[in-house]
Amino acid sequence: MKNLTIVFFLFLCGLTMGQNEGEWKNSAFTFTPEILFGKTMEGNEGFPSTRFQKQIVLSFGRYHTNDPQQWAQQLKGPKTGISMGVTDFGNLDTLGLAFSVLPFIEFKVFGNERLTFQTAMGASYSTKKHDPETNPQNNVVTTDLTWAFRSYFYYMFLRGDNIDWRLGLGYSHHSNGHMRLLNIGFNSFLVSLSADIKNPLKYPENENAILPNYNQTVYDYFAFRGGFGQNVLGVAINDRQNVYTIAGEYGRVYNNTYKVGIGFYARLYEHYHNYIIDNESLVQTGREFEYFKDNPLYYASNLGISIHGEVFLNHIGIDLQLGYNIYKPAYKLDYRINEGWENTPREIPTDWVLGDLNFKYKIKHRISSRIGLKYYLIGMENSPKNNFYLGAHLSANLGQADFSELSFGYVYNFNFRER
Repeated sequence: MKNLTIVFFLFLCGLTMGQNEGEWKNSAFTFTPEILFGKTMEGNEGFPSTRFQKQIVLSFGRYHTNDPQQWAQQLKGPKTGISMGVTDFGNLDTLGLAFSVLPFIEFKVFGNERLTFQTAMGASYSTKKHDPETNPQNNVVTTDLTWAFRSYFYYMFLRGDNIDWRLGLGYSHHSNGHMRLLNIGFNSFLVSLSADIKNPLKYPENENAILPNYNQTVYDYFAFRGGFGQNVLGVAINDRQNVYTIAGEYGRVYNNTYKVGIGFYARLYEHYHNYIIDNESLVQTGREFEYFKDNPLYYASNLGISIHGEVFLNHIGIDLQLGYNIYKPAYKLDYRINEGWENTPREIPTDWVLGDLNFKYKIKHRISSRIGLKYYLIGMENSPKNNFYLGAHLSANLGQADFSELSFGYVYNFNFRER
């Protein structure tokens, strides 16, 4: 499931690069080599020792300054593309290397022509992972493939006719989306030096490009989706099981580019349900969650409300959701198992120290988040009345991965009007 989700992400990368028409895109092509140095932050007390982290990244992108599409003009000519990198986390024997592929979008910020912000999300392959016999010190990654994320500010300190030199500062993250434990993941802060090589293939420039003038528009929409995700419950119950989701939302789309909305979501966690009906340790007679057996479906469910934001790049949607869990009762059981002593066994003794239901628990219990990409059947440039999409997302409890998900959705757009 995780591999399928990541493959779909990479499929969207190619679509993002290839969905445009027109000769402008030839001369807008860029090639950017980048070197980065920084530190892999310790995720817990047993985190392997590391030296300085080193990365080499090659990015292939396209500036959309002369792109006639509405989204490109609304976003003031951003750059989109694909980055491929190699990371040495500072401990080759234990942590190995990570090879990453990430689609990205980069745009100017604070009205400054020299300052840009880039965000990217994709996948990475690790050459070393946890093995209790051959690599027990690696408690960071337990799967070959992981999600990868990076967020960077860049400052162009030297501008040239063919090359712009840039300094960067940002954050990188690798984790497997809670598809197998252990899953501490890598969190790193780095500085970078890069050379943005413009039009390396020497396509002729179109200096007389005429860009269309778009009217300001707004319309309401309603959307409904179904999702299929997977995760694991704990180190002792480390098999992947399903998370089923239905969700709806209502909101507005501005200029065929920006979407904001409010919605609801309802989920059923197979792990929670099976833990209850199989009479596992913490729901047995006399234990803290014995009452879960009165209604397994209810206690394995999750209901919440959400705020949505999305940016459309014609067929591609960059999607972000922030939610509030009205109820998610089994997360208390989940937290008890995973936030106490390490390596909680499946049969938990009554004197075992379980996770304390502290302020951290209360925040993670209530706040959910979701980030990912969508591919729309009909491009948003056409303001379609009816549309369908496929999505790949990573859902989290606050900032900690909860499950990876593929989804299918339907969107109904009401008549749009000029503002």
